[in-house]
Amino acid sequence: MRSFLIVALAALLAACQPAPKTYSQESYVFGTRVEVLVWDAPQDQAAAAVGEVLREFDRLHRTYHAWQPSELMSLNEAFAAGKSPEVAPELAGFVREAQSFAARGDYLFDPGIGNLIRLWGFHDDSFKPQLPDAAAVAKLVRAKPSIADVVVSGNTISSRNPAVALDFGGYLKGVALDRAIDILWRHDISNALVNIGGNVMALGSKGGTPWRVGIQSPRSAAPLATLDLRDGEAIGTSGDYQRYFELNGRRYCHLIDPRTGEPAQGTQAVTVLITPQREAGTWSDWASKPLFLAGPRWRAMAEKLGITHALRVDADGKIEMTDAMRARLKMEGQP
Repeated sequence: MRSFLIVALAALLAACQPAPKTYSQESYVFGTRVEVLVWDAPQDQAAAAVGEVLREFDRLHRTYHAWQPSELMSLNEAFAAGKSPEVAPELAGFVREAQSFAARGDYLFDPGIGNLIRLWGFHDDSFKPQLPDAAAVAKLVRAKPSIADVVVSGNTISSRNPAVALDFGGYLKGVALDRAIDILWRHDISNALVNIGGNVMALGSKGGTPWRVGIQSPRSAAPLATLDLRDGEAIGTSGDYQRYFELNGRRYCHLIDPRTGEPAQGTQAVTVLITPQREAGTWSDWASKPLFLAGPRWRAMAEKLGITHALRVDADGKIEMTDAMRARLKMEGQP
């Protein structure tokens, strides 16, 4: 699968030996390639920090996988059975936070539609080019599953709607970015770049030079634009070109519209840049989803969410962006 973003330095490292001041490790977590780059730190210090980061990624992936044995899967089974389990404080906190984000985005980003994701086959890396049963999709749409149907009381969680199944796939990579930066700081790492399948966050710089990343064109392997990512900034993209299948000349992507129960149409990609703030990584992951699903109304949604840096590629390949984003990008082909 192609990454949403192309990290220029990462591509260079793949082609040659790492620069003397660079330490990097890769792994495969959250269904995608992840990479952590550390600049200008002793190797043993960098190795210890990056090792802890990758272990935390693995823990988050295993604990909150919606479709493999995990705490989150057990919670979804409890919802279906009408039970109200007590969960770990971390999971209860995630549910509360995801509820808040979903409400801000008018529930276009809604982690409660896991069963729709499963019906379309995007819960698995080996999804097939086939349509789900139309009657089953229609039944779920009528049931209106939403994370808004979840009640959190302390660490006890219940749902008044048995059709709800939580899937944190559009949220957890951003959480992991923030966790990674915290871990690196604790290890006295001042300069690093963390890339989780194209969700990227910067710490410090690379020898005084900002970390440069590329935004991938949705319909080619070439970058659409490049951008210098500053200390504490994060960037994320939602696109129809990584997890998708084509059938009878139509593309079906993993971004399901809760209103219709079908993959969203009308947008190829949305990229958001989050300038330094609390939970910048988390925002870079989830905030691109409501903008993607808002379609032509993406600017109004960006304003509602306070997103000043955003780029959209519509279904015809037309590129639109906010003025603030335009000021930061170097478009491909420009001198």
